[in-house]
Amino acid sequence: MKYYLIAGEASGDLHASNLMKAIKKEDPKAEFRFWGGDLMQAVGGTLVLHYKKRAFMGFAEIIMNLKTILGFISFCKKDISEYEPDKIIFIDNSGFNLRIAKWAKQQGFSTNYYISPQVWASRAGRVEDIKRDIDAMYVILPFEKAFYKKYNYNVNFVGHPLLDAISDRTQVDEVAFRREHNLSEKPVIALLPGSRKQEITKMLSVMLRMVAKFKEYQFVIAGAPSQDFEFYQGFIKDTDVKFIDNKTYDLLSVSYAALVTSGTATLETALFKVPEVVCYKGSWLSYQIAKRIITLKFISLVNLIMDREVVTELIQNDFNEKRLEGELQKLLDEKQREKLFEDYFDLEQRLGGKGASENAAKLIVG
Repeated sequence: MKYYLIAGEASGDLHASNLMKAIKKEDPKAEFRFWGGDLMQAVGGTLVLHYKKRAFMGFAEIIMNLKTILGFISFCKKDISEYEPDKIIFIDNSGFNLRIAKWAKQQGFSTNYYISPQVWASRAGRVEDIKRDIDAMYVILPFEKAFYKKYNYNVNFVGHPLLDAISDRTQVDEVAFRREHNLSEKPVIALLPGSRKQEITKMLSVMLRMVAKFKEYQFVIAGAPSQDFEFYQGFIKDTDVKFIDNKTYDLLSVSYAALVTSGTATLETALFKVPEVVCYKGSWLSYQIAKRIITLKFISLVNLIMDREVVTELIQNDFNEKRLEGELQKLLDEKQREKLFEDYFDLEQRLGGKGASENAAKLIVG
């Protein structure tokens, strides 16, 4: 069969690539055409547009780039029509994908959604659109099935793909890793400032102020695959902060603690059993809008899944030098660390077993 996949960022590229591998096992003659990234391209098929070319974040930036986004939507519809796939698979990226899904359903295409839009976070009214436009939904968070059930929409909980991505990786040799990247013998504090330029700029400028306050630790920036090293150079010039590009999992596996921008990385960090502080700061306008439409108690996936505060979240004005220093200091306390490790174990149990990609592929191929 012919499959058309649409993923919009680095995490979507990762999960979509693993889904494609699983689909090929179920359907050896599978053909792929997709919007995504390097990992999907490595599996095989035709890359239509790289996610780096449409990495817009926040309400304000989306409004400023609305003409470009509408152009992408128009082009995507035309491309799907010409390709005539047997199945369309949407991966997260709700702002773009739900618009394509509405049109695709009207055209009679088979619509499948892997990794649900976060309608449980805001604008729950979109569930009615999803029920109308999506033939089958495959969710990866345990509370999502119950959420959709309230709206009489039956979805498939397939498990979380991060469990597979992390367990399938090769264990890093810490001594060799430190030597390769010229790291000192000090315990490592990983900095995960996000993946988009405006996000990194806001987060990293505050995170780096911790370097002078915790001199007995080695600070290392996890470079996002969507950004070049040159972008980070301005932040770390004339410091002993190290930069490691596109090896976040290896870095987390040798880290003692981490400062993490809200997003998928908060869950990844927890699954590597690394104590973390979750950070987020957006533009004033984006934050004001988000405050009025987001109904969640927490922003990190760790706390959302556990339905209580497991990791500290420093949001907007709380994300400042003084608060960050205090919370990082707490992470270095042995009793606090032991409690976090226990919570992380419970978190992993809630996510279910491995095999999310395989479970979803079997249902999609049918």
